Amino acid sequence: MILSVFLPFAAGYYLAYLFRTINAAISPALVSDFGLDAAETGLLASIYFLVFGLTQIPIGVLLDRFGPRRVQGVLLVIAAGGATLFGTASSFPELLVARAMIGLGVAGALMAGLKAIVTWFPGERVVLANGWMIMLGSFGAVTATAPTDWLLNYFGWRSLFEVLTIGTFAVSGLIYMVVPERVADSEIATPARNPLTLWSIYSDPRFLRVAPLSAACIGSSWALQSLWAAAWLTDVEGFDLHSRAAQMFFMALGLSLAALLLGAMADRLRKHNIRKEVLLGGVGALFVVAELALVLRVPVPSLLPWTIVSIAGAATVLSFAVIADYFPREFAARANGALNLLHFGWAFMVQYGIGLVVGQWPSQNGHYPVVAYQAAFGLSLALQTAALVWFAMPWIWTFGKNFCVAFAEPHIVRGSAAGSGGVPIDGPILEACEGVEW
Repeated sequence: MILSVFLPFAAGYYLAYLFRTINAAISPALVSDFGLDAAETGLLASIYFLVFGLTQIPIGVLLDRFGPRRVQGVLLVIAAGGATLFGTASSFPELLVARAMIGLGVAGALMAGLKAIVTWFPGERVVLANGWMIMLGSFGAVTATAPTDWLLNYFGWRSLFEVLTIGTFAVSGLIYMVVPERVADSEIATPARNPLTLWSIYSDPRFLRVAPLSAACIGSSWALQSLWAAAWLTDVEGFDLHSRAAQMFFMALGLSLAALLLGAMADRLRKHNIRKEVLLGGVGALFVVAELALVLRVPVPSLLPWTIVSIAGAATVLSFAVIADYFPREFAARANGALNLLHFGWAFMVQYGIGLVVGQWPSQNGHYPVVAYQAAFGLSLALQTAALVWFAMPWIWTFGKNFCVAFAEPHIVRGSAAGSGGVPIDGPILEACEGVEW
């Protein structure tokens, strides 16, 4: 099961993560070769997220209907075609189309892997298997840092995409030939129960509480790590090429290890009856604090807050496992797709939006001022904070009620004693909290 199911899909997700984050390494060469400004650079990177997000729902339906083997095998062929076009592009529109094709081709990589895990692995081990899947896949982000910089110096970005084309074709063939077909997939193609509609997912109150925080934190983390972290380290921190590549490498390594760590923590906390939602909220709170430290320029080593920012991108381990608990197993792919649509939609808005905001300030020798990044990151931070408060609202409400009760009880006891000589009063009495509100 590990060799024939888990590892082939992990290889597909590795390619998806590599394609997602490689723009941070190749963007200086693209700016030099094509004369791109900040807005065009942001659009080129973020079009991947836009196409990726828009295709999540239909791909989720296809995965539930036809199974991950056939769907993922075909999609990776499209990604290989996009890599070929990107490596031979001679204009910005060609780069944009190629990047969109790559986004479409790897759009099902994570969902296909999660669908395979839900289908083949026992339910109590899903979150741990998710952690391993995302950890191995996120090594693509590690490869997109120092190793990619070395390859770029050796034979350039166009030859690099030729190698990626061959690798993508190879993984597509591996998935199609090695992964077995499961009988349950054909049974799901004609479901006995009513299908799970998009409206029923997006109107579920549990989904509505988790999704904004998951989208705001995970989408922002992806948008920052795959493009704007490198620009921040260069323009704000003043890093040279070698120092920037080294820090990006450690950030990506932290992302990979965090995926496994979060999966193991959630698995261990489950044994103590602590829900995965609590851990997800803690990751979101840490991300907000880290980004606030960046915006305020708190005097700490930049590696610390940036590592926390990258770690937040691994919280898909938690949010997808949470969603899997909310909906039936046979509709897991479309439920994950509904959440992933929000992840990548948010990543597109943040990545392109930061480029638009930063571009409002004039550049000097290709570098933008610190205040431009502070303004752009501050807007993203405000939205993340609002999503965190919305997620924590049930706990805030419960804490407020308990505090209200604890504050009001002594006053009510004294009032009853003074009014009746300590004799209990017959008839309905307001609850303590209601009494204070009244």
